[in-house]
Amino acid sequence: MPLFLKKNDLGATIALWQITEPEAWFLAGLELTVRETEQLTGIKGRKRLEWLAVRYLTHELSGMAARSPILKDDSGKPYLAHEGLHLSISHSGELAAAMLAPLPAGIDIQRPVEKIERIAHKFLRPEEDASLSTTHRLLHLHVYWGAKEALYKAYGRRELDFRAHIFIAPFQFDPEGGAVKGKVEKEGFFAQYDLRYVVVEGYVLVYGVER
Repeated sequence: MPLFLKKNDLGATIALWQITEPEAWFLAGLELTVRETEQLTGIKGRKRLEWLAVRYLTHELSGMAARSPILKDDSGKPYLAHEGLHLSISHSGELAAAMLAPLPAGIDIQRPVEKIERIAHKFLRPEEDASLSTTHRLLHLHVYWGAKEALYKAYGRRELDFRAHIFIAPFQFDPEGGAVKGKVEKEGFFAQYDLRYVVVEGYVLVYGVER
């Protein structure tokens, strides 16, 4: 299937791919490097398709004639070898997501699951928890989680505590989607972000860009 969604927002380009193709289809369209082939060998099951799809999508999103492999820096943050933009990727179930932005950015896509309730106390601050919708609690929880995942990716370094270092301004959940503000504060580091969320085909998509 071609691009499921592509749009420009917050100065960034965001795209989703609905994974309906077999593994062989992606392999035929991707010229994997030796290192990528080695990485793929260590991935099992459905995760292989998600891994391939996000790389195919990233190339489509870049608009480059020759594909640039996705590399990772010392902190594990992905980037494109031949592109000056910031890259963020995510995948869950049938959807792969990618984002290119001129400033630090992050994207997250999640299929809502009830078990998020078990870990909510680990990532929600008291004021965030108090704002949760009674009608759409599960989706609201996933927006908070996705927003913090997105900011963790935008920050790009390890050892960032979702509850202690990532702050999402409490907001009223809208099933149609909406805007959120967030910030990261840690040991002298401070950055603010604009975020957007939307429910797409039952999945929660959240992305943000540093202001």
